[in-house]
Amino acid sequence: MSPTSPTSRTGPRNEPPTRRLTTAQALVAFLARQYTERDGRRHRLISATWGIFGHGNVAGIGQALVEAGNGSRKRNGDHSVTRTGPRMPYLQGRNEQAMVHAAVGYARQSGRLSAHAVTTSIGPGATNLVTGAALATINHLPVLLLPGDTFATRPADPVLQQLEVPYAGDVSVNDCLRPVSRYFDRVTRPEALIPAALQAMRVLADPAETGAVTLALPQDVQAEAYDWPEEFFAERVWRVRRPAPDTAELEAAVRAVRSARRPLIVAGGGVRHSAAEETLAAFTAATRIPVASTQAGKGALRHDHPADVGGIGHTGTATADELARTADLVIGVGTRYTDFTTASGTLFENPAVRFLNLNITGFDAHKLAALPLVADARTGLEALTSALAGRGYRIDPAYETEYTGAKEAWEEQVEASFTTPDLTARPTQTQVLGLLDTLVTEEDILINAAGSLPGDLHKLWRTRSRDQYHVEYGYSCMGYEIPAAIGVLLATEAQGHEGRPVWALVGDGTYLMNPTEIVTAVQENLPLRLLILQNHGYASIGGLSEAVGGERFGTAYRHRDPDGGFTGPPLPVDLAANAASLGMRVLRATTVDDLRKALAEARSAEGPTCVYVETETPDTVSGPPPAQAWWDVPVAETASRPAAVTAREEYDRRVAARRHHL
Repeated sequence: MSPTSPTSRTGPRNEPPTRRLTTAQALVAFLARQYTERDGRRHRLISATWGIFGHGNVAGIGQALVEAGNGSRKRNGDHSVTRTGPRMPYLQGRNEQAMVHAAVGYARQSGRLSAHAVTTSIGPGATNLVTGAALATINHLPVLLLPGDTFATRPADPVLQQLEVPYAGDVSVNDCLRPVSRYFDRVTRPEALIPAALQAMRVLADPAETGAVTLALPQDVQAEAYDWPEEFFAERVWRVRRPAPDTAELEAAVRAVRSARRPLIVAGGGVRHSAAEETLAAFTAATRIPVASTQAGKGALRHDHPADVGGIGHTGTATADELARTADLVIGVGTRYTDFTTASGTLFENPAVRFLNLNITGFDAHKLAALPLVADARTGLEALTSALAGRGYRIDPAYETEYTGAKEAWEEQVEASFTTPDLTARPTQTQVLGLLDTLVTEEDILINAAGSLPGDLHKLWRTRSRDQYHVEYGYSCMGYEIPAAIGVLLATEAQGHEGRPVWALVGDGTYLMNPTEIVTAVQENLPLRLLILQNHGYASIGGLSEAVGGERFGTAYRHRDPDGGFTGPPLPVDLAANAASLGMRVLRATTVDDLRKALAEARSAEGPTCVYVETETPDTVSGPPPAQAWWDVPVAETASRPAAVTAREEYDRRVAARRHHL
């Protein structure tokens, strides 16, 4: 048997048995035996590993994954067992950033109870992880990063792809991952893996701390053998806590709610992460308090729930934003209060407004000088509902009548935006969403992250189920949608819901950023529905540029004009042909009628299918309603061009309304 083959050894009397494995083999075997448990249900914590191999991980993690996935195996319950233990499935990616996005999509769809690992070589593969890691950490979604690293033993200095730092010999490019990781360690000795791996699992499973976790693995250490204690490979269950609120904080929260005349709930992503949707519905049934939602919280209530008033903030509905302006108590549930949600500090205008924040992290619970209620969202809402039940609190019926009437008026605007009177015309973007709206059921999942689509979706989309609306807006990362859809598809299969339609909605700018994982969807034969909206440029930033005096500079995909600008004809780019070249079946749509048929055909397709449509600039009838609240994007304080001068005047007027809530 070779020196690196896994063998069990019994040491001298009273010494525990050991197993001789490489560091990489030990890590993979360890990961395959980690579980989370919440509400009595167990989930495998690391259910698969994404990878692209180079010299920094092919002989270490790569070889270990071969043994964990392709060795001799026998059946043992629900696990496929190899010589090194339960099987570790491997997924082949094409871009390192995209692999992290896929892992994030998987983790979100899995309720943060199951995650993926991502391995890369040292060098550009490792640094390509940084954007994905930032996205995961900002959105509080777990992903385990396993980049290779330079030699710990330094046999040659520098080695290929080594960053030389004259003042520090222990720095590598992986140190770029420190600020975007919730936990970081460099495993420079085999035995150091034991505490590092345990800490990594602790953070991944902690609902208050989770995000990207990085274990940097020097390539020589990956391949080094060590006698590992057998107990390192025992099954471990990491229980996901549901902390209850402090008694004094709960009593203060109850007093605040009971004294409020115009309360408003702001539902954030924590509602979904905690699976608190039914509890929130029960709370609103008891109190009739209206519920607005952030991008991450949209779907906390169905769109047709009486208390749902839609998105809030810069991309919110007129109903929710007007309620926010007059609210005397804002009850944040699992929200970070980003600038879009607060309209850059200008939305909550009532001089008497107070905040009550229910959040699992004290950091977020104390924002806006709020009364904190530090607890799991579901546990906290249950406690609030119970505490209020015997005290007879319910909002004034006139307030309920007011917001339900405003919601009905907003729905008329949504319907006008979705209307497609001319079936032979080229559709606008909102008409595309309207056609999709007529087609989907609660089974469909929509994924988006960047461009002008998030604003239209937040304002207009009629969410039918708790997990239908998947818009990543914490980092709003272009290129997220296609790989994230792959992760969501893998998660729905793991949940036993294979066949749920999953749509990746992208504009041309986002598509060009990161189309490569189409190849992965084709390789895995995943029924990805890709909807490409071609509008020949950065539509969202173009509109913003115009609003802030930038005159849409550098935002259109066009040939140069004779003066050197980009105002010539649109570029002859054929994204549909590109998607087809990567293996997708492509359906082209030119008119509203074409698109209706193509969407229906794509929804029933069994393999990866793309619908491609060129959109028309919206007119006053079919375009989306304008922003209902401000967003602070600084404008040049001095300028010679009239557009910027005018924009600055508007900026000064708006910024004067900002307030610090103390």
